[in-house]
Amino acid sequence: MKQIRTVPLTPDAFAPFGDVIEASGDPDKIINQGQCGRFHDRAALDFAGGRAGISLFNANPRTLPYQLDMVERHPDGSQAFVPMTHQPFLVVVAPDVDGQPGEPCAFVTRPGQAVNYHRGTWHGVLTPLHGPGLFAVVDRIGDGPNLEEYWFDSPYQVVS
Repeated sequence: MKQIRTVPLTPDAFAPFGDVIEASGDPDKIINQGQCGRFHDRAALDFAGGRAGISLFNANPRTLPYQLDMVERHPDGSQAFVPMTHQPFLVVVAPDVDGQPGEPCAFVTRPGQAVNYHRGTWHGVLTPLHGPGLFAVVDRIGDGPNLEEYWFDSPYQVVS
């Protein structure tokens, strides 16, 4: 079984696949009577033929090593995963190679980080590493199929 080593999630490393959403650096604006820093417009939401919606996902936690046998993508919309706890989670993505996923790579978030997958990005399923696995998910709500799955002939093992 091929192994994939996790690396820390950084905006530069993740840029080909989406946006890292985090409150880093100085706020763009101070609001609410000077009591709140606003980190403005941290993800590029992108939807075709639908609208943005917010759903809640409650996923079972997983552990490393983790067996990766499938990735998916959403051709009609970006998808943002915002943890509702202060725990890290596993992020697996793969480049598109002629309509199929290429070699996957794996990231582990720091507490306080979220991700937004660009439209059409191959990615693993929601994989919290600690419970509860509660996430707010911003994605496309609309008619028609918006899910493609790809099952690997041979699974990968994701290790730290």
